[in-house]
Amino acid sequence: MNAKGIQTIFQAFTQKALCLCLIAASQKIRVRITPYIFLVLAFFSGISAGISQEKLSRKEAKLQETQLKGSRYFIEGEKALVLGDFEKAFFYLKKAKEFSPEEPAISYKIAEVFVRTNQAEKALPFAEEAALADPENKYYALMVAEIYTNLKQPLKAAEILDRLTSDTEKNQQYNLDLASIYLQAGEFDKALVVLDRAEEYYGVREPFTLQKQRIYLRKNNLPKALEEGERLMESFPGNPNYVLNQVEILYNNGRLEDALKLVNEEISKYPNQPELRMAAYSLLKEKGQNEQANSFLITAFENPDLDPEVKSKTFVSVLAELQTQQRDKLLDQMEKLMLDLHPQNAMVLEAVGERRKKEGNMSAAIDFFKKSLQADSKNASLLEQVILNSFGENADFNELEKFTVLGVDEFPEAPEFWFYDGVVKSAQKRDSLAVNSLQKSLQLNAGKNAQLSQVAFGSLGNSLYNLGAKDSAYVYFDKALSLNPNDEQVLNNYAYFLSLDKKNLDKAKAMAEKVVRKYPNNSTYLDTYAWVLFQMGLYEEALKSMENAIRYDPKPSGVLMEHYGDILYHVGKVSDAMIWWKKAENDPEASDKLSKKIKEGKYYE
Repeated sequence: MNAKGIQTIFQAFTQKALCLCLIAASQKIRVRITPYIFLVLAFFSGISAGISQEKLSRKEAKLQETQLKGSRYFIEGEKALVLGDFEKAFFYLKKAKEFSPEEPAISYKIAEVFVRTNQAEKALPFAEEAALADPENKYYALMVAEIYTNLKQPLKAAEILDRLTSDTEKNQQYNLDLASIYLQAGEFDKALVVLDRAEEYYGVREPFTLQKQRIYLRKNNLPKALEEGERLMESFPGNPNYVLNQVEILYNNGRLEDALKLVNEEISKYPNQPELRMAAYSLLKEKGQNEQANSFLITAFENPDLDPEVKSKTFVSVLAELQTQQRDKLLDQMEKLMLDLHPQNAMVLEAVGERRKKEGNMSAAIDFFKKSLQADSKNASLLEQVILNSFGENADFNELEKFTVLGVDEFPEAPEFWFYDGVVKSAQKRDSLAVNSLQKSLQLNAGKNAQLSQVAFGSLGNSLYNLGAKDSAYVYFDKALSLNPNDEQVLNNYAYFLSLDKKNLDKAKAMAEKVVRKYPNNSTYLDTYAWVLFQMGLYEEALKSMENAIRYDPKPSGVLMEHYGDILYHVGKVSDAMIWWKKAENDPEASDKLSKKIKEGKYYE
């Protein structure tokens, strides 16, 4: 083969390779050049270096070199774009454009870089350049439309989509997008033309019909809207959703009797569709024909195919009605059917729990709520309700912790559940873990909910004190009181801890006194006040407060009884002190000095 023939083959091959790369890039298709092709390229390159340059004119050689450089830059730009390195992609594609300024694929890719970096204004001229150079390429046109949409110029985007869909049958899938643009712009007549065009191509379809119905309703053309609904029902007989849509339109436009007539006709054709019976229930109830309505309701509930969510919501709506014997009887029937057919459904269990709650049986309600959470734990409001209603004097904190842990597991960004978990762990005397949860709650809350911050500060103070970090505890008590100076729990605990430490007793007295004035019959608060007075050496005043504490507590704790004995001892009533010390002797809350006090008949700190 002579040099001229080899050069001709080389030129044809390199031009074809470049063309393939550019076409693939413009249509987002990966081209893989095999090692064999690379060898061929290398072979021809070697030959051309020794032979072809003698035969090519300088102009031809320069053109060939320019094309090769442009293709290399384009491929590098494509690789960077795929890897998400937009800065590098733009650099290479810009260089490629310098060598091949008329190539639309390069302009398209530069536009894509700007689109993906949210620079629509910069993308537009490159996208338009590509579309103008190759008007048959729909991807170029679609990018221009996308950019116009991003620039809040929907009608310009519509012009492009309209051109794509009106001149050919290939791009009919864009008609809904075009119709949406026209709808948003208030161009209802144009939207109807586009939807009719789509329907002519695809046949009657739900998206087209529903959009046309909305348009006709906005234009106050009820007959045409109903006509569209009838066509949809005729095209898809037996689909209850289309019937219900038509019923809703009739009802919303004051045609209750027509809606009821339609439902009855469809029930006669399809008696096993519970959705139609629910529609009949609602319409008859609207007419005040409750007995007949309830009959349809029960037959709908008897059908296991009726969505449990529909049943649950209907049950709750009936529960909200005025209580009557007839309502309670209906609820009994509904509840039995729901639990028989859907015993593990979370929404059903929650709905039944709501009934127990409304009846005042909170214990039974919580049981149903817990079962609901076992079926679906991602119900934050129900989970919070279970937790809050499980606190109390006889709370089972081990059981309660299951739900606080569930809360932080399912909703790790919710500060409330971390707070509840901290309070429960504090009640279990697991204060290190309590501190972790409470600090997490405060971190997530970040002051957004002041009330939550306030109670978390108070609880954190308690746990830190129990861990021996007394100075830190007092800091958090002060933070809590800065948000709510009247929090009796914080005031009481703060005062009591200060009294135990014999520290800032004037401050402790002021806080305890404030609480007792508000709650003069609370034995816990009276005990704290008495103990502050005791530590200040005000024994007679302490005695009066402690006598009231004993009087108002039918079952005084070991701490309270021991304190009473201590105060009696200091006012000279040693025998009375011995009586109360002995009463406290077997109580787990009594101090470790109590046995020594009883044995020696003497007070010990």
